[in-house]
Amino acid sequence: MMPQECRKVRLGVIGGSGLYEIDGLQGAEWVGVESPFGDPSDKILLGNLEGLDVAFLPRHGRGHLIPPGDINFRANIDALKRTGVTDIISLSAVGSLREELAPGDFMIVDQFIDRTIRRDKSFFSNGLVVHVSMAHPVCRRISEHLMQATSGIADIRAVKGGTYLVMEGPQFSTLAESELYRTWGCDVIGMTNMPEAKLAREAEICYATVAMVTDYDCWHEEHDNVTVETVIQVVNDNATHARDLVISLAGSFATERGPCEGGCDRALENALMTSPEVRNSALLAKLDAIAGRVLQR
Repeated sequence: MMPQECRKVRLGVIGGSGLYEIDGLQGAEWVGVESPFGDPSDKILLGNLEGLDVAFLPRHGRGHLIPPGDINFRANIDALKRTGVTDIISLSAVGSLREELAPGDFMIVDQFIDRTIRRDKSFFSNGLVVHVSMAHPVCRRISEHLMQATSGIADIRAVKGGTYLVMEGPQFSTLAESELYRTWGCDVIGMTNMPEAKLAREAEICYATVAMVTDYDCWHEEHDNVTVETVIQVVNDNATHARDLVISLAGSFATERGPCEGGCDRALENALMTSPEVRNSALLAKLDAIAGRVLQR
C-alpha cells in the first residue's frame, strides 16, 4: 500500500437494481475474490475507465439473484477492500417520499435512517469491540464529485442532499409506513444501503450514494401503488443514466489522493476499545484487509 499521504485510487462501484455491468472498461476482467466473511454477491469486474482503476460489483448478482435481506454486505465490502478499493459509489433504486423527487430523478444522499433488523451490521464482535462515528455517513468529497459529474449529462436531474430510509423488505411499504416516514423528514426509501454504508466506514473506505428514484412508493394519491412492472421500466432508464454518470465521474476523479478531509479513511484510528492482550485471535485473522492498518501496530 502506498503511503497515506499519496494513495493510488481505485473506485469501487456497487450497482443496484438494473445495473449489472459497466460499459467501456479497458482490460475488463471478472475476478473471483474470496472473503473470510463468506461469498460476495458476484465476481468483481476490474478494469480501467477514463484512466481510473475501477472495481464493479453487482449488489444483487448478475441477473438479480439475491434479495436485499440476503445480500452478504460484509463479504461485498471486504472483497472490494481486498481488490484495493479506496472509494465507493453506491447506485441504488429507491422510492420517493417527496412530491418534488420524481421517478427518474437522482438524489445524492447525505443521511440515512436504518430500519433493517436482521443483517450483520459490523465486522467486529465479541473479543474486538469497535465504535465508529456515523454522524456523517457519506463522504462529502465524493458527493461533490458526483454532483459535478451530473451537471454535464442532459438527461439526469440530480438533487444534492437528502435522507434515505433503509427498510428491511423485500415487501414494499404499507401506506401507513410510507406516511410515517414522510413525517420523519425522509426523502427516499430503499432496501440496500444499510448496513453497506456502516461497513464501508468500518473498512475505512470513502463512500457515497446515488439514490435513483423509480416510483412514489405508495403515498402519492395520483399515482398507482408501486408494482414491480412500473419499477422495472424506470429502473432500466435509470441504469442507462447511471452508466453515463460513472463514465463522467471517472473522467474527473483523481487517480491519486491524500487523506480524506472528512476522515473516512481513518475511521478506526481511535475506535478500537478492546485491549490487545485479550483480543479474539480468530476474529483478528478475518480482519487483515478491513482493519490491518490499525491492528498491525
